Amino acid sequence: MTLSVATLRAFLATHPAAIVAELTAVRGSSPRAAGTFMLVSPDAQIGTIGGGALEYMVIDRARQVLRNGEHEDSLDIPLGPEIGQCCGGRVDVSLKRLAPAIAASLIARLEAELAARPHVYLFGSGHVGHALALALSALPLRVHVVDTRPDELTNLPENIETHAVAMPEAVVRGAPGGSSFVILTHDHALDFLIAAEALQRTDAPYVGMVGSKTKKARFRSWYLSEGYPAAALDRLVLPIGGKAFPGGIGDKRPEVIAALAAAEILVHIGGREVTALRARPVTTQSGAVVGD
Repeated sequence: MTLSVATLRAFLATHPAAIVAELTAVRGSSPRAAGTFMLVSPDAQIGTIGGGALEYMVIDRARQVLRNGEHEDSLDIPLGPEIGQCCGGRVDVSLKRLAPAIAASLIARLEAELAARPHVYLFGSGHVGHALALALSALPLRVHVVDTRPDELTNLPENIETHAVAMPEAVVRGAPGGSSFVILTHDHALDFLIAAEALQRTDAPYVGMVGSKTKKARFRSWYLSEGYPAAALDRLVLPIGGKAFPGGIGDKRPEVIAALAAAEILVHIGGREVTALRARPVTTQSGAVVGD
């Protein structure tokens, strides 16, 4: 699970003597990117810089720094046979004793990262909706669960944002740019209204609906009869999870559907981000702007 602000704050409050271990440079292949950090105290640790021998080595050295009363250190670690790893790259790791300014900086970094996460809205907190919320809660996303029934918005992870509303389709209109929408309510008519609204959001990386081929045919017929453009139907994923495993696996348990849908949603969001990055103009050192 990605490190949350709440988890970080709790660790800082209970482990004031700790070392911040951060990957400051990565050359070649590495399990995590530069900027990744973890905190190490004499008897605890949160976060990860990649696991394996690399992480054990850094934890051991961090605890030595604490025992010796040192304030900082740095390591240059080859990720090869020397330490029993086969990534093939090399990383620089900084070790800094925790201080108020460093703690505040880490919290600010996590808050900024959270604010930049893509939003995913799940409409309906039934069996599949609940399972999908659980699957997505561990991922670097801002997950919202929307339902007309307040009693259904319970027993969800703390980092899930819940919305009890009478008109869920209005939530689609007010969602931040680049949001994704997954429709799994208890009412097919409501599903159709939400999906129609979501398909008007051309900035949405993913619009998916739980259902069958029959439901897809019925939605198509209704959608076109209401005067909506046929081209937009190409963007609707119905049923959800089908593109993650095109051949199908014949398992309709909510948790299985949720796992496939979660992978599918990540692929769509990642694809949109890669496309946007490639389309971004590049400025050379001379100031010239070039295309992709």
